[in-house]
Amino acid sequence: MARIFGENEDQANTKRVVGTYGYMSPEYAMEGRFSEKSDVFSFGVLLLEILSGRRNTSPSLNEQSPNLLGMAWRLWTEHNMVAFIDPVIFHSNIQQSISRFMQVGLLCVQELMNDRPGIAAIISMLDSEVSDLPIPKQPAFTSNQIASSNMQLSQQSQKVGSINDITITRVEAR
Repeated sequence: MARIFGENEDQANTKRVVGTYGYMSPEYAMEGRFSEKSDVFSFGVLLLEILSGRRNTSPSLNEQSPNLLGMAWRLWTEHNMVAFIDPVIFHSNIQQSISRFMQVGLLCVQELMNDRPGIAAIISMLDSEVSDLPIPKQPAFTSNQIASSNMQLSQQSQKVGSINDITITRVEAR
């Protein structure tokens, strides 16, 4: 998508959002704004899929982390990266590299586009040219964020009494 930009543009807007949910950056999915950082988000999802051997919306994900980004974040914060990695590609002699790749993937799927690295920085990180990687924040579209925002709305409605101008819809599979 980043190739759509004019020569002096670094981001653009679209009136129609198209693409595969789960790979779209938050700013594109919600506001129709896209930039090269939108492509970085998609790359991060793809990198995490390769590392885990799972799709972003796989039915094999557990109830605590219904999507890949939530699962990656939870296991990374628990320092349990081995549980995230596909056993087919995991070998103890490359554990440090795989941990680095997971961290880069999480950096790519940050909620705010300014928190995501650029393509050149990603290449340097993956090539181990950058020794100290930034610490990622909780990525976009994780289950913890959704549960937290639902709890906040619930608490607000209890304080106010009724919020009739807001509808909260939760999509679930059958």
